Amino acid sequence: MKKRPILLIEDDIDDKNFIEEAFKDLNIENPILWFETCIDAKEFLLETFEQPFLILCDINLPRKSGIELKREIDTNERLREKSIPFLFYTTTANQDFVREAYTKLTVQGFFQKNHSYEQTKNDIKLIYDYWSRCIQPNSQEVFV
Repeated sequence: MKKRPILLIEDDIDDKNFIEEAFKDLNIENPILWFETCIDAKEFLLETFEQPFLILCDINLPRKSGIELKREIDTNERLREKSIPFLFYTTTANQDFVREAYTKLTVQGFFQKNHSYEQTKNDIKLIYDYWSRCIQPNSQEVFV
C-alpha cells in the first residue's frame, strides 16, 4: 500500500504545499501525484495501469470541478472498477455540495480544509490510517 500513489487534485499551490508537508511530517511514504486540473487527473487515471491508493480532490477547480470529475469516474465502468477511494478535501463545504457528494456520487469522504497546520495533519492522518486498514476490492490484501 505504501508504494501506491496518492492523487492530489488541487489548483492552489499554497494548499498543495501545505498538504504535501503534512504527508511528509506524518512519514507517509506513498508518492503524491499532483494535478492542477481534473482533466489532467482523469487522463492519468485512464492511461495508467497503476492502482492509486486514494484521491484527494478539491471542488473548485479550473475548467472542470471536482464534482464533475467524480461524476465522470462514476459513469466510466473502467474507472469505477478501479475502486479508488475518492475524498473531497476542499474549502467549499456548503450543504448542497455535501448532499450531492453523498446522494448522487460514490464519494467516500468529504473534508473541509483547515487553516491550522496541526488540524490538517490530523485530517490527513485520519484519512490515511482509515484507508490503510480498510479492505478494498482492488487492494492486494489476502482474504481468508
